[in-house]
Amino acid sequence: MSNKGVRKFLLVCFNNALAVAVIAIVVIAPSTVAGVFTGSPSAPAPVAQQNSALVLNLQTETLKTIFRQVEGSVVQITRSVPPFVSSLQTENGTALGSGFISDKIGHIITNNHVVGNAKLVDVTFIDGNRYTANVTGTDPYSDIAVLKIIENKNNNTIQQQLQKLRPLVLGNSSDVEVGDRVVAIGNPYGLDGTMTTGIVSQLGRLVPSPNPGFSIPDIIQTDAAVNPGNSGGPLLNMQGHVIGINFAALQGGGLGFAIPSNLINKVVPMLIEKGNYIHPYLGFDGTTLTSDLAANLGNAARNLKGIFVNTVVKGGPADKAGLQGTTIDQYGQKHGGDVIIAVDRQNTTQLEDLISYMEKNKSAGDTVILTAYRNGHTLVLNVVLGGRLSLIP
Repeated sequence: MSNKGVRKFLLVCFNNALAVAVIAIVVIAPSTVAGVFTGSPSAPAPVAQQNSALVLNLQTETLKTIFRQVEGSVVQITRSVPPFVSSLQTENGTALGSGFISDKIGHIITNNHVVGNAKLVDVTFIDGNRYTANVTGTDPYSDIAVLKIIENKNNNTIQQQLQKLRPLVLGNSSDVEVGDRVVAIGNPYGLDGTMTTGIVSQLGRLVPSPNPGFSIPDIIQTDAAVNPGNSGGPLLNMQGHVIGINFAALQGGGLGFAIPSNLINKVVPMLIEKGNYIHPYLGFDGTTLTSDLAANLGNAARNLKGIFVNTVVKGGPADKAGLQGTTIDQYGQKHGGDVIIAVDRQNTTQLEDLISYMEKNKSAGDTVILTAYRNGHTLVLNVVLGGRLSLIP
C-alpha cells in the first residue's frame, strides 16, 4: 500500500547517541505583594490543594514503581557501522538504540532501523552486563525486529543469566485512550536507563515507515520526550505494560510516535518462527478523497466520501480484480479513477481506515471485497490479496 498523497511527516528515526543534554532547573518562588507573602505559612492548605498534592504524590510513587520494575528489562543496542559511512545517525563507527526483553530465553524486541543490515549486535543492560545477540527476524514495513542473546561478554554462564531476565508484558493497545498517561524508557543520546513521561496525544495515526513507499497504521502519538537512542524502547502504560515501541518523532520535539502493541503481538511470533512477516498487499496508490480530487470525477455527488484511487500496479491484485486508477487523455487532461467507498461491505472514508483494517484482519491469500464508485455507478470487486515483497537481503 503506497503512501503517496498521504500527509507528510518530517520524521526522525532515532538510533544513535550524538549530543549532551543540558538540564535546566526552574525554581518557582512564592508569590508576594509589596514584599509580603500572600499566603500564611501557618494556615492549612485548601482541601482542593491537599487533594491535588495527594494525586501528584500517588502519580510520582507509581512512576517510581514502574521504573524499578522495568529498568532491568530495557537494554541499549549497539551495532557496528562501516567506517566510510558518515551521517548524523552514527558516531565512532557505532549506531545506538534501545530494546526490551520479551521472554525468558533471551529474545529482545526493537526497531528494524536500529539493527539495520547487521547480523549480530551488542546489548547492554543497566547493570553493565553486555551480551552478543543475533538478529532473529526483521520486518522493515512495520519497523520491528527481534534479537536473541547468544553470548555473554563477561564470561558468565549464559543459562544462569537468562533465568534472571524479567520479560515485559505486552498490553492491549486497543484499550489506550487519548489523555492516558504514558512512560517511555530508553537510552537517548546514549544516556542509559532514561525515563520520560507524558500523555497519549492522539491515536490511529498513519505514519510513513522508515522503508519508503508504505505507512504503519494505528500509530500512537505521545508528547513524552523521545530522542536519538530511544528507538526500540518501550512505551508503557501506568500498569507498566508495553503498549508500543517508540520509533520516531516529529523534528523539533513535542510529538513522538510508537508502534502499537497489537501489531507487535501479530508480527513478533512470525519473526521468531520464520524470520520475516508477510503483509497483505492490494497494489494501488491512493489517498482520502478531497473536494479537489472529487472535481476530477465529473458528475460525482457532492457528499461522496471514500478513498481516491490514483494509480494501480499493473498485474497486481487490485489490477487483476478490475480496479481502475486515474487516466490522462490525448489532450493531457486527467480523469479520475475509482473511489473505494466500502471494504468487506463496511463503509470507509479514509485511507487510514483501509490500511488499519487490512493489517488487523487480512493476510496474503485472503479475499477482500471492495465497493467502488465509478462514473456515477457502484461496482463490487473481489480482490485476492498478494503479499508485499520481502526487503530482506
